[in-house]
Amino acid sequence: MDYVLMTDSDSDLPYRLKVAYDIPVVYMPYSLDGKEYFDDLGQSIDHKTYYDKMRAGASPVTASLNEAAYEEIFEPIFAAGQDILFIAFSSKMSSTIIAMRNTLERLREKYPGRKYRVVDTLSISAPQTILVLKAYRMYKAGKSMDEIAEWVEANYLRAQAWVTVDDLKYLKRGGRIKPVAAAMGTMLNIKPIIIESRDGLMVSVDKVRGRHKALAYLAEKTAENMEDPAEADTIIIHADAPEDAQLLKEKVQALIPDLKEISIENVGPVIGAHCGPGTLAICFFGKERPQ
Repeated sequence: MDYVLMTDSDSDLPYRLKVAYDIPVVYMPYSLDGKEYFDDLGQSIDHKTYYDKMRAGASPVTASLNEAAYEEIFEPIFAAGQDILFIAFSSKMSSTIIAMRNTLERLREKYPGRKYRVVDTLSISAPQTILVLKAYRMYKAGKSMDEIAEWVEANYLRAQAWVTVDDLKYLKRGGRIKPVAAAMGTMLNIKPIIIESRDGLMVSVDKVRGRHKALAYLAEKTAENMEDPAEADTIIIHADAPEDAQLLKEKVQALIPDLKEISIENVGPVIGAHCGPGTLAICFFGKERPQ
């Protein structure tokens, strides 16, 4: 192809798919125990080790790539005579996409024959992966860069995520809920229900009491918002909560028996830094996001 299809590690694209499909992934930085790492999809630090460190008191800190880092990634592609289609995570959660576009625009002046498209998916984690995989299928089918970009831009609101967290202290630490609310919620065993919104933000839409009710809620919302089960891409992601992930899968399959497949994958370290161990989400391609 005359262009390269790329994404970033905030998609939580499973490493095995990155390798199998040869999708270039820009690894996003974070710090843990005073040491800088890059989210290489579980290769440097496996996901369980990472979340065990968080349970033991580690407080990872996320960061953005600067324009110089993006230049090192993008310039060799332009220099080789290829264009770039980048399927990016939500601009509402980071300014990273600005640095990316600034770098590509500057490089295009140096390589005037080259083109690029940066698609803001207003998504992060598995909903972004779902869009990347759909884009990849179009890429392998020979679709042009513009055809794929326009399809993703027309359909990204159909990539949904319904999320619950296990421990409110991580949302409190990130300033997403107030300390008093976190303390009361923990005492009452309150589990928030969070979605990726139409605006590209993570927003709380409800709360339930207890983990099992939270899983039932996620399953019910999946059935409510699914459009074509036989064709849907569905991914359950978890932050070291494999048993609950399997239980959620069984609940969803009971409600949607003709669902083609549900894969279970990991929440990566960058997203996990903000939501904490035990986070669980079901992500799928269905109707447009409800709000």
